[in-house]
Amino acid sequence: MRRTTRRLTAHRLAARRSTVHRLAARLLAVRPFGPAARGRAALPATEPAAATPRTGPRRRTPRSLSTTTAAVLALALTAGCSSSDGGSDDDGDDNGKRRAPGTLRVLASSELSDLSSVLKDAERATGVKIEPTWTGTLDGAQTVASGRADGTYDAVWLASNDYLRLLTGEQKKIRTETPIVSSPVALGVREAAVKRLGWEPGRVTWSDVHKAVTDGKLTYGMTDPVRSNSGYSALIALTSALSGAQSALTDADVRAASPKLREFFAGQKLTSGSSGWLAEAFARRAGQRPPVDALINYESVLLSLQRGKLLGHDGERGADSDTATTEPVAGIGDLTVIRPTDGVVTADYPLSLLTSADQDARDSYAALTRYLRSPDAQRALTRETFRRPVNSSVPPTDGIAREPRRELPFPGSRDVADRLLDSYENELRRPSRTVYVLDTSGSMDEERLGRLKAALRKLTGSDDSATGKRFRDREEVTLMPFSDQVKEVNTHTVPEREPARALDLIRADVDGLVAGGDTAIYSSLQEAYRHLGERASKAGDDRFTSIVLMTDGENTTGAKAGDFDAFYRGLSGDQRSVPVFPILFGDSDRTELEHIADLTGGQLFDAVEGSLDGAFEEIRGYQ
Repeated sequence: MRRTTRRLTAHRLAARRSTVHRLAARLLAVRPFGPAARGRAALPATEPAAATPRTGPRRRTPRSLSTTTAAVLALALTAGCSSSDGGSDDDGDDNGKRRAPGTLRVLASSELSDLSSVLKDAERATGVKIEPTWTGTLDGAQTVASGRADGTYDAVWLASNDYLRLLTGEQKKIRTETPIVSSPVALGVREAAVKRLGWEPGRVTWSDVHKAVTDGKLTYGMTDPVRSNSGYSALIALTSALSGAQSALTDADVRAASPKLREFFAGQKLTSGSSGWLAEAFARRAGQRPPVDALINYESVLLSLQRGKLLGHDGERGADSDTATTEPVAGIGDLTVIRPTDGVVTADYPLSLLTSADQDARDSYAALTRYLRSPDAQRALTRETFRRPVNSSVPPTDGIAREPRRELPFPGSRDVADRLLDSYENELRRPSRTVYVLDTSGSMDEERLGRLKAALRKLTGSDDSATGKRFRDREEVTLMPFSDQVKEVNTHTVPEREPARALDLIRADVDGLVAGGDTAIYSSLQEAYRHLGERASKAGDDRFTSIVLMTDGENTTGAKAGDFDAFYRGLSGDQRSVPVFPILFGDSDRTELEHIADLTGGQLFDAVEGSLDGAFEEIRGYQ
């Protein structure tokens, strides 16, 4: 009886919250979501009040930062919303398929996992609990535009909705969007490099950075623009600066900047599909000689790293991974944060309600966004995450520069945006070299082997596959199936012209995979490192290099974990910089695979909770 009483009480409280939220929602001014939603000019130093929620499609104008911060937006920020019970009702939650009252299912950019404490405060104040699913911003935008988010999520919380607007056009996928905080993409440079280059941080331009890179005086890390908003924002800023564009990028601007962009990306030494993982990798490389000199990332990530407050992740990625934060990453106190004076692109982190959301979700959204833009929440957000508040009454936390900065516009059309991404992927960036170490032991039954083949076939795509959906032009791909030993080693390079033949050959190798034998994980990884050493010596080229390990079981024969640890420690510095990205699948040992990822500087991807083809595709951002 007591349990029944608690459940009934919870539903009454949920109903009461719903009524309050619905009344509050009617008071909340909204503005359309659509192509013109982000027109704005240079952001003033004090970061005036953010835009009110935006709803509905409309035409787009080039973006500049100050109009986003117009004073008309301040009216919706004054009211707080709280609930007398301070709790949430989780009854009825069916593993994410059904939403409990007072719960908001949110598809969110992975870097927002650092908001956990603020969101707990929000839940206590409003009774609204967020159930996040982490993703990359561009991947999240594609999920929404394709309709896959409808019914699965109530809201989406990406770093920016700019790319989403280009994808959806006049489709009504977003009912309302509400910017919560902001952070420009900036450059973090080690103090030794700043001194070596003779830079004055307040006067550095992207052209200065390009010159330093092409002169061989600066190396850096940047996320993959195809999957991460920070990387795409950097690509837009660089293209604008190096082409001399004065407005939204055009195809002519992309063509004009391409030779210089190719020079610039030759200096990129780290890549990632995640802003947080990239910062961790940059910190790990601090002890290597020579270290990577600089990091292009969100200002908030750079400041967190500088002050030793960047939280690491649990080493696991996947469609349903919560990427729980763990201990802080070792800080880099000598990191100088530079905001290039010729322009930046800023993320405004709009929490956006999907048009498919039901009334209870709309009410929860209204209460949550109003709380998150309240002065108390804004102070906590800027203090704990080093992002800029959107409430004009709250100053940015110490260390955030307040001088005006030029905001660069997003590409004005989807065609230009996609061609810029395609140019980066297949022409401008350093090519990659990857060994796929594939478990084809006896435990890989027909169903499991079929899933593996389907996932790899998907990566062979075709020569006209969408950007990021197949092996890149110039990419070197090695398939290394193993059981009690490596069965064969097949290497293919996808040419820039007429890649179809190479893709067909890879597909044929995939179709020829046969299961049988024991499982020699560590011996096969050792063979993969030896192969990469031979390839690098023979080819003499400079590539992003990694190993992908897919296994459905535990190590049963050959080298042991200790043997592999000793082998890895004996590798040269260049070879030790090659990460292993294990995929958790079938009955594989999570602890075993996490150790491999931690040892080599890689990351574990979960294909038990998520899909195998999704894991392979997500790893593409790290290669």
